[in-house]
Amino acid sequence: MLTDATRRLAAAGVESPRVDAELLLAHVLELSRTRLLTLDDVDDGSAARFAALLEQRADRVPLQHLTGRAAFRHLELAVGPGVFVPRPETELLVEWALERLTGLDGPIVVDLGSGSGAIALSVAHEHPGARVTAVERDPAAIEWTRHNALARVGSDTPVGVVAGDMTDPALLTELDGRVDVVVSNPPYVPDGARVPREVADHDPPLALWGGPDGLDVVRGMLSVAARLLRPGGSLGIEHADQQGTALPALVRAHGAFTDVEDHADLAGRPRFTTATRRRT
Repeated sequence: MLTDATRRLAAAGVESPRVDAELLLAHVLELSRTRLLTLDDVDDGSAARFAALLEQRADRVPLQHLTGRAAFRHLELAVGPGVFVPRPETELLVEWALERLTGLDGPIVVDLGSGSGAIALSVAHEHPGARVTAVERDPAAIEWTRHNALARVGSDTPVGVVAGDMTDPALLTELDGRVDVVVSNPPYVPDGARVPREVADHDPPLALWGGPDGLDVVRGMLSVAARLLRPGGSLGIEHADQQGTALPALVRAHGAFTDVEDHADLAGRPRFTTATRRRT
């Protein structure tokens, strides 16, 4: 069954056909992927449900939409239509943010364009005591942000969710000059760029497109980040592969930041830019 499913997904252009087939079957059977190794057969009802999901995946519906879940660092987040599916590359941006928070008691963190809440919730989970605010503009996406944030309601440091535009000059003015880290995975895909069908057909447009060079939203967001950050506070922004020079240049040109640096992902591709709020 899995061999046939793998062939079907590979023929449809799915990048990881065997893994996706196994994850779909594990989802149908409500088992871990590793437990599949111990199975001798699959009942007819489960086989039919698996076949139906397989057809949707072959039609390039995102795997995470079919399972309703996305793994991100130490969390499993609810995702589905209307919200950007978090990517593994973004985990490195979270790792950088957590390093900036080392030794800080009750730091204030703002995640601009939070989507599923992956960055905000990971920071809150891995740095207990952090006061994290997740900002999301898209009315559909913010419902997922709120849903995932509810998992922390009983914790000592729940994540606050705010409906707002990351470029709004009036956003979170009560935090002006107090934030330790501002982090963002903004819309950065250049208009007209070719993207996989899973992205083009299913990720929300507000989370993807960033103007002719992909940096229009970032241009508007930099002044908000500069206003929110305390002197010496840190800024981290994810970007597309081809923006590893343009985005650092944009941050330097803004004038409010120093120590501008770009970072590669695990595949060696330019992935995110960091900077420090000037102290004077």
